Amino acid sequence: MPMNRLMRCASALALMCLAAVAGAQEAAIRQALGQRLPQLKVIDEIKPSGVGGLFEVRVNGSEIYYTDAKGDFLIDGQIIDTKTRRNLTEERIAKLTAIPFDSLPIKDAFTLVRGNGQRKMAVFEDPNCGYCKRFERDLQKVDNVTVYLFLYPVLGPDSLKKSHDIWCAKDRAVAWQDWMLRDQPAAPASAMCDTAAVARNVELGRKYKITGTPTLLFVNGLRIPGAVDNARVEQALADTAKL
Repeated sequence: MPMNRLMRCASALALMCLAAVAGAQEAAIRQALGQRLPQLKVIDEIKPSGVGGLFEVRVNGSEIYYTDAKGDFLIDGQIIDTKTRRNLTEERIAKLTAIPFDSLPIKDAFTLVRGNGQRKMAVFEDPNCGYCKRFERDLQKVDNVTVYLFLYPVLGPDSLKKSHDIWCAKDRAVAWQDWMLRDQPAAPASAMCDTAAVARNVELGRKYKITGTPTLLFVNGLRIPGAVDNARVEQALADTAKL
């Protein structure tokens, strides 16, 4: 048998052996966790985490846990890369819960346009969120962008009322910025105003596990939770321009 063919066969055999070992290990972990933790019987996926000795356990679509090779220990927490300061768990969940930008129901948002508006992003925000107000101040420094603003009242009844008032304003963008930047509340919403879009936003956020505000979404699928500064927004927008 020619040497190159022999090497290909050996490589294929090695890959098959590795796959068999990995399959057996996954089965052993799945069995151990299923027996000891009945609530984890329905496990979506078990795979190496990328950190030596730890395996990722994914349940309910996007809930992430970690375990050892035998399933003897279960870790409910986050993996932080101390060299790059990246939250690897958060990045993994962001990929699992990514929202295709083109699928966003833009009709349920209003737009804030600065400069030529060529770059695009979407934000889910609660009008009573202090972090959102800080984010909005930083966002004023970002130019040439169209922001699709989804009202996402998750902090209580007053957030819902303020969201309805802003949604029903004659100029939603002005009413939003008056409140977030200048603490000037919008006029009370008319009883005739259709506020169903706000309710749909809440359902959309729950579907995609948007648990905090602000949450930023970009054209390339990147999702950033939290009040990041304008430099981070600029970097994310620059990354989308490379597509």
